[in-house]
Amino acid sequence: MSDGAQQGSQGGISNEGAALVEWFRRREPEMVELLERLVEMESKSGEEEALVRLAEEVAEWLRPLAADGGEVTLLPEPGVGAHLRARFPATAAGERSTGEILVIGHLDTVWPLGTLQRKPFAVTDDGRIVGPGVFDMKAGVTILLESLSAIRALSLRTKRSVTVLLTCDEEVGSRTSRRLVEEEAGRAALALVLEPPLSGGIVKTGRKGVATFVVRAIGRAAHAGLDPHQGINANVELAHQVVALHALNDEAREVTVSTGLIKGGVALNVIPPEAEAKVDVRFWEAGDGERVVAAIQQLRPVLLGAELQISGGINRPAMPRSAANLDLFATARRLAAEVGLDLREQAVGGGSDGNFTAALGVPTLDGLGVDGGGAHAEHEHILLADMAPRAALLTRLLQTL
Repeated sequence: MSDGAQQGSQGGISNEGAALVEWFRRREPEMVELLERLVEMESKSGEEEALVRLAEEVAEWLRPLAADGGEVTLLPEPGVGAHLRARFPATAAGERSTGEILVIGHLDTVWPLGTLQRKPFAVTDDGRIVGPGVFDMKAGVTILLESLSAIRALSLRTKRSVTVLLTCDEEVGSRTSRRLVEEEAGRAALALVLEPPLSGGIVKTGRKGVATFVVRAIGRAAHAGLDPHQGINANVELAHQVVALHALNDEAREVTVSTGLIKGGVALNVIPPEAEAKVDVRFWEAGDGERVVAAIQQLRPVLLGAELQISGGINRPAMPRSAANLDLFATARRLAAEVGLDLREQAVGGGSDGNFTAALGVPTLDGLGVDGGGAHAEHEHILLADMAPRAALLTRLLQTL
């Protein structure tokens, strides 16, 4: 194949794009088999042994592909799992560009070990593939491995070196992997994130920033019947704080403050001595995030004698829908047309590791996984027919960017 894309006569699909799609169509049985293997290696966040096994499995797949000057490294994280980094040198002699392509994904899912027993991997009659973690994001990992394999098997040229970073704690806030993502972003010219797209295959050019808090109210226990006035009801104090938190919502600026979890009290006949709320904050602008964080940190008790303990802060900066991100999308849209995809984009409220790269000024395109739906839900699935063109698109991005 040549590096340039010549327009063919297949409704705008380039000859090279059509050839790549056909290559991956022929490999659909192998792609499904690989996806099944990844899905059946259950990998809930925090399950250290399971995540290490999965990282080792993917590393074994990658090592032959990195045999010519690349490297594959497992990065153990005790108590968490293992991150995986693989480097592949550029192969287009005389045309190499400075700065690498950083490809980001994650190996962890939200599904408890044993979910397969009631939710097994399956290809349905209507062309869906189901299974825990198939959409978020074992399918993204699958097309990455297939794309890298195609580049080697077809001797395709790449103008930039490629670094792959697959982390093991994205679903729980990237607490141990953020440093790795940001370190690699410092070497990168652009970042491609293999999170699932929005249903319809819509990629993501912007994401809200995320902050999380625990607001704990401390009161005083007392018998609810004998001496209730000796107590300080932590549930009541927390109720005041929940109302104050709700008041921080700003619909005009699309700032959301959601009290998602509340617990309090020890028994029905005891004045509650403690109560806590877990709070989710989303924002588009850094200043809005900082303003809300400051307001939460400045909350004060309402009930006489009550105390507040507040912990947390911003864990993902906003990913602006920047001109650089939109330029990268425009290139991806052109390449998508080569493989028969009408690529669209949108800014979304959810966070990912793309927030970290974009916040450092690295052009970032997110949601490059396989079309489907139901992330974190019982109806999670991907569309089998979308695997080949998405793998072809990723391959063209790695070739030409």
